Amino acid sequence: MKLKTLLAKHKSALISRWVDAIVETYPSETAKFLKNKKDQFSNPVGHTIVSETKNLFDQVLEGVDREKVTPFLDRIIRIRAIQEFTPSQAISFVFSLKYLIREIVGPEIDTEDLDQELVDLEAALDFMALVAFDIYMSCREQVYDIRAKEVQQNAFLLLKRANLLVEKPGPKPEDS
Repeated sequence: MKLKTLLAKHKSALISRWVDAIVETYPSETAKFLKNKKDQFSNPVGHTIVSETKNLFDQVLEGVDREKVTPFLDRIIRIRAIQEFTPSQAISFVFSLKYLIREIVGPEIDTEDLDQELVDLEAALDFMALVAFDIYMSCREQVYDIRAKEVQQNAFLLLKRANLLVEKPGPKPEDS
C-alpha cells in the first residue's frame, strides 16, 4: 500500500485534527468561536481555515507544487500575518500536519514499510512551509508599507493643519 493511499483513507480524520491544531493556535475564546460558528459569513476566518486545509491536503495527495499550493496557503497566511502572528506561529500549522500523519497513520506506515515515502512527504511539507514563509513575509511587507504611508499621510495632514507647510516654488512661467 502506498503512503498517499493511506493518507486518503484517513483524510477526514487528518483534516479534522489539522483544523483543530490550527484553531488551537488562537486564544481560547477565539478558538471556541472558530470551532463553533460554521457559517461562512459569521465566521469567515474559520471557514477559510477549513476550506483551505482541505485544498492543501488534496495538494499533498497530488504532490506539492508551488503554483498550486500558493493560493491556498495565501488565504490562511494572509489572515495570520494581519493578526500579528510571528513568522513561526503563522506557518507552524504546516509542520503540525507532519506530526498528525505520524500520530494517525504512523503504525500503518511502519507495518507497510513506507519510511522512504514518509521522508519524501515530509520534505514536500517542509517545502510547503517555505512557501508559506515567503507568503508571510510578503504580507508583512505590505502591512508595513501601508502603515508607513498612513504615518506619512498623518504627518502631512498635521503639518498642513498647523500651517507649517511651505510650498516649494516651481519654475516661473516665462514672459513672451
